[in-house]
Amino acid sequence: MVIALLIVYGLLLSFILLFSVVQLQLTVAYRRKRKQEPEVEPALPSMVPHVTVQLPIYNERYVTERLIDSVCAIRWPRARFEVQVLDDSTDETLAIAADKVREWRTKGTDIVHVQRSERTGYKAGALANGFAIAKGELLAVFDSDFVPGSDFLERTVPWFTDEKLGLVQTRWGHLNSESNLLTRLQAFGLDAHFTIEQAGRSALGHFINFNGTGGVWRKQCVEDAGGWRPDTLTEDLDLSYRAQLNGWRFKYLEDVVSPAELPSQMNALKTQQHRWNKGAAECVRLNLPKVFRKAGLSAGTKLHAAMHLMNSTIFIAIVLIALLSVPLLWVKSRHPELLILFNIAVIFSLSLLVLAVFYWTARSAKYKGLRGLVAFAGMFPVFLSVSMGLALHNAVAVIEGYLGIKSSFVRTPKLALRGGDAGLRKDSYMKSAITPVTMLEGLFFLYFLFALWLGWRLDDGGLWFFHGMLALGFGSVFYYSVMHSWRTAG
Repeated sequence: MVIALLIVYGLLLSFILLFSVVQLQLTVAYRRKRKQEPEVEPALPSMVPHVTVQLPIYNERYVTERLIDSVCAIRWPRARFEVQVLDDSTDETLAIAADKVREWRTKGTDIVHVQRSERTGYKAGALANGFAIAKGELLAVFDSDFVPGSDFLERTVPWFTDEKLGLVQTRWGHLNSESNLLTRLQAFGLDAHFTIEQAGRSALGHFINFNGTGGVWRKQCVEDAGGWRPDTLTEDLDLSYRAQLNGWRFKYLEDVVSPAELPSQMNALKTQQHRWNKGAAECVRLNLPKVFRKAGLSAGTKLHAAMHLMNSTIFIAIVLIALLSVPLLWVKSRHPELLILFNIAVIFSLSLLVLAVFYWTARSAKYKGLRGLVAFAGMFPVFLSVSMGLALHNAVAVIEGYLGIKSSFVRTPKLALRGGDAGLRKDSYMKSAITPVTMLEGLFFLYFLFALWLGWRLDDGGLWFFHGMLALGFGSVFYYSVMHSWRTAG
């Protein structure tokens, strides 16, 4: 029994270490890329392509006007510009969108309000419906909480002079990163994805992904890849892999920023995290076997694709390691002959060092000098702790994805937040985050408090830091889930 426990624990640690090694390679690739001369943006062709901007919305009364206004203000020849408001709403958003569409149509913008009788396929279905009638040879997509700059197309479209380029993806910015602790932590994590991961994979020639919004597709590429499919909650990741497996190239533009709103409440964040993590697991089932079977792909590309698609699986490993770490304290105290194994396991702490370098590299432009280092030293452990606290919720989503358990596409509530608006107010779009998983998060908090006591009782402080982070993380997630549900759920 003890040997089996140690083997499982070792395998889980090995998976996390492998994941960290891949992250380290991406970090090195990103640093090298940043030292190179920046690419010269190509010039716009004399005959600019026709562009359709697609705006899939569903019950977004707070942000619909802002979205349509910002998109219609994008600079592009009006004769070569179309906007599709793909509106599946069932509330007053329909009337708000209709009024805005009429307003911009009278100003000379080719804008259509597309409504479906049934919300079949959710966002993927809306995009597929718009695709069938789109006039453009290029398709830009923006979610409802985005506010693209007026030069968005001028900076993205010129890259499509490369006829095998299927997608241009831009970096997400944050309209409300300073609203509260949750938004600051999300910005901390997302900035790493949009700098190190996207830019690093691109620099190494590996697969990257469309992030669901803030990007421009070549219509031919979408069609060649099989179009938008509702087989997964992350239709963007699914289409990305199908397109790249068909030989299309993607371009990531780190210096072109598309600002968006971050969820400011725990219930909204959990909704988003569930969709992203479950959808990623669904894409593992759908696409990873195709990646491994694809002839001509390098071993490095296949490894990075596996780690990319299985990114959310890390939460299952974290939950299992956390749970097993407590009985391991008993094993360590009763089997001193196994001490050498526990000493060897210290090498896995390198994963923490790699993560620190990974996130420092992503945030180093913001955290400068001694004050910046101090700020990072304060933010990084809090980010790790809350990420651990979300591990149970996310692991459940991943397991559902691997088991093929279907669920509906639940939108992330947006409230048109900017700057310091904390966004903690009653609203009918908000749903309670108090679920059976929330109750388990509370029990996990108590479990790791017990682990801290047990370490003290056995005079073994080797896991105090780890168990302290877990207790803080699960306690924080439980607290915010209850508090935000009470203060915001309508």
